[in-house]
Amino acid sequence: MDILLSFIHTLLLSLIELFYLVGSIIAAGLLLGIFEKYSNTFLIRTFGPKGVLVTAWIGTPIHEIGHLIQCFLWGHRVTRVKLLQLNSSNGVLGFVEHQYNRNSLYQQVGNFFIGLGPIFSGIGSLILGMYLFVPQSFITFQQQLREHVSFERLDINVIKSIVGAILAISKSLFTIENFINPLFWIFLVIAISISSHIALSKSDIQGSAKGLLTIFFLLVLLNLASGLLHLDSYRLILKLAEYNAYVLALSGIAFLFSLFTLVLSYIVYQIKKGL
Repeated sequence: MDILLSFIHTLLLSLIELFYLVGSIIAAGLLLGIFEKYSNTFLIRTFGPKGVLVTAWIGTPIHEIGHLIQCFLWGHRVTRVKLLQLNSSNGVLGFVEHQYNRNSLYQQVGNFFIGLGPIFSGIGSLILGMYLFVPQSFITFQQQLREHVSFERLDINVIKSIVGAILAISKSLFTIENFINPLFWIFLVIAISISSHIALSKSDIQGSAKGLLTIFFLLVLLNLASGLLHLDSYRLILKLAEYNAYVLALSGIAFLFSLFTLVLSYIVYQIKKGL
């Protein structure tokens, strides 16, 4: 009985550690998915099934490049790539097909990050676009990260500081100076296009789930070994998970433009509905 209770405790501990390690990334992906779903719904209702193609020219290649980069990082062999296809019979705008060694735990874990690749490439592209087209807003973004986001345990104070950082960045973006700057409008088009295709597809989620199970399995093994050696693996995982504050802060850029895209698509839909 003691052995069974100890094993159940190990499973629960591993589940909690899994949440600390990747919970913020998964939560960001789910929230971005909700924003994109409703944005595309309003676009389709307004312009028809091809409404999403307006933003696909930029957004879809960035999405697929995210998968592609992660494939290379995790040692997967890429077999086929289509960064953009507008005339697909099944509605798939792009894809990256890859193979991996099922005997390699490293490559199995990679499935999780490959599936989430579009979130990383999307956020990275938004930040790069800000740096190139609206550098003053990028400086504000840097300052907010430096002053209000730190490596600490995720709690309500961290969430508040991240929300404050997003509001500060919004104020620095939507200014009169930027409204009369052509580069701002170029950035805005790019940002809307990226945020419209940053969410994960069903196949992306399925691929990530495989990697997630492998990560959980490795955590169980780590905790079993730590129990035998009388080590505190939980404290180690908490230390590793301190990056979550930065994950959410960086994701805030994607939240901002995904929400902006949702509001804009809704306004356009209501305007056409009223005509």
